[in-house]
Amino acid sequence: MMIVKPKTGSLPVFSIYIDTFRLQRKENPGISGKMPMKFKKFGGTEQKVYDLIKPITDELGYYLWDVCYEKEGAMWYLRVFIDQDEGITIADCERANAPISDILDEKDLIAQSYMLEVGSAGLERELVKEEHFEVCQGDTVRVRFIRAFDGEKEIVAQLAGADKDGVTVILENGEEKKFPLADIAFVKLYLDF
Repeated sequence: MMIVKPKTGSLPVFSIYIDTFRLQRKENPGISGKMPMKFKKFGGTEQKVYDLIKPITDELGYYLWDVCYEKEGAMWYLRVFIDQDEGITIADCERANAPISDILDEKDLIAQSYMLEVGSAGLERELVKEEHFEVCQGDTVRVRFIRAFDGEKEIVAQLAGADKDGVTVILENGEEKKFPLADIAFVKLYLDF
């Protein structure tokens, strides 16, 4: 679910998208079509926005999952992903959108026009920061490898932890195994529907 508001200098126009946003990893044809996984480091704009809006999301009772500032075609998008134990609804996105938009307009951190999107991190969200791995420890995750690992391109296992050297999971047979970040395309929460 996502609330979208363009920053154009004119009156705000709102559109509501009912969809689960999935973060997309940019492909690199030099490495089997995927970039190796790295813990996300905020860029300057993302860090400033994160620091500015975190008190707002905290006050509203939401966990600020991630902030992404990225260009798609000719348009820049500022995407704010929120979460809470009960899940995120359209009403939650609307509730968070107004104060976030207001503070961003007041502080004017971003000079060019952009589209503000406030949405749910999604049920099968990608884990991209060290704190995501801490929060999700013990949860079931899907690990996709860049190249097949022991004949498997992807595994589903319980997340035991992660650090700068790799991701540790507990396999179905109870074995604990650590995979180097350089061999992983992504790690996402897994739900068996």
